[in-house]
Amino acid sequence: MPNIKSQKKRVIIAQKENEINTAKRSRVRNAVKKYEAAIESKDVAMAEKLLVETISLIDRAKSDGIYHANTASRKIARLSKQLDALKKAQ
Repeated sequence: MPNIKSQKKRVIIAQKENEINTAKRSRVRNAVKKYEAAIESKDVAMAEKLLVETISLIDRAKSDGIYHANTASRKIARLSKQLDALKKAQ
């Protein structure tokens, strides 16, 4: 534990920021799970709706610095590819 006042403050702030970032990352993961469940159940309408919401969450996480730009792009591409495959199958 630091002795310097400013460093004590940084420890507290770092913990708060970590909790916020963890919550945002968890929100993205939960959205992806819901989307993938819609894909598994072959519900195209629900999957299209959830895709927009999930992409929005991923983009917000990217702009907040939680995900690297390439990581966010890769996640979005994979989700879009799943929906395209589902549409072709039907």
